[in-house]
Amino acid sequence: MKESVAPSRDLTITALDYSSLAGWDDEGHGAAFRAFRRGASVLSRHPPKSHSVDAVALATILKRANALPADLPDNHARAFFEAEFAPYEIVSDGGTGFFTGYYEPIVAGSRIRTDRFATPLYRVPDDLVAFDPASPPPGLDPALRFARQTDKGPVAYFDRDEIEAGALAGRGLELVFVADPVDAFFMHIQGAARIDLAEGGTMRVSYAAKSGHAYTPIGRVLIEMGALEAGKATMDAIRQWLAANPDTAAVVMRQNRSFIFFREAPVENPQLGPIAAAKVPLADGRSLAVDRLLHTFHCPVWVETSLPDGKSFRRLMIAQDTGSAIVGPARGDIFFGSGAAAGTIAGSMASKGRFVLLAPRGSRPNVNPQR
Repeated sequence: MKESVAPSRDLTITALDYSSLAGWDDEGHGAAFRAFRRGASVLSRHPPKSHSVDAVALATILKRANALPADLPDNHARAFFEAEFAPYEIVSDGGTGFFTGYYEPIVAGSRIRTDRFATPLYRVPDDLVAFDPASPPPGLDPALRFARQTDKGPVAYFDRDEIEAGALAGRGLELVFVADPVDAFFMHIQGAARIDLAEGGTMRVSYAAKSGHAYTPIGRVLIEMGALEAGKATMDAIRQWLAANPDTAAVVMRQNRSFIFFREAPVENPQLGPIAAAKVPLADGRSLAVDRLLHTFHCPVWVETSLPDGKSFRRLMIAQDTGSAIVGPARGDIFFGSGAAAGTIAGSMASKGRFVLLAPRGSRPNVNPQR
């Protein structure tokens, strides 16, 4: 069955049968069910919002999932998803879906500044305020969404250059320290990290807020400089260039004015990833970051794409995170796990593919591309 249910000039949502999803029958639905079921644990404090699907219907399904065993066998989990959800392919601007990847870095660090660990990650400053872009303070660009509160009213917050030059010094905002400014920079891009502390133990940190300035990918900066070739600006290539050019690295990184603030976010199960925007820990290869203004957290999404090595990736994933660069109805960012190996895959991931939203049966998905 293919029924176009919400066509527009820029967006088409097409109802499908599960038989049209390549690899659906062989999927490990039990792992997807476990990732989905975790959303029930935060329903009372963080209920889903009705963006792409009916939030009330989705919450009801999450409660039913929570009443089932967590270790549901694949065939039972598949029956659950098929009974509760109907698949709809989303095609935007006449093209296919597009998928990138992200991961959780693991680095050494310290809760106190030392000669070795001298680069800080910061807590949220008390003068950082969020505002509604629909009614921004006078004189501020509504695209910022964050500002610095002063006696004379809100102004643009300090950017990366100003903060690294000492704009926040002396305020006790340092959360943890790492050795390499490049590591810290990529933690900002990933929005989370696992830090092996010199004092012993592990610290998990996660995104808490940002300065509000637009994100600028430094891969593009390096291409424009002629330092890297277009199509070869992978994360590994960028890191190698920064390491080989320490005198220029800081200047290049400061071209990205966006600056991230962190919070400590312990995770009970060390096998899982960091706590994400949906307030549940991410699952390797099962958690998907989506456009939070268009999609409802906790929704299942069927992804058909290819990995950097050319292997097919056909997976039922759960919308559990977001990111400032993840914009559009058929845009997804795949969480590949923690550590360097996951980072190598994530840093090279940039593939077209199929974005199929699973909506609660009896309701129609509504993905509005107007921002």
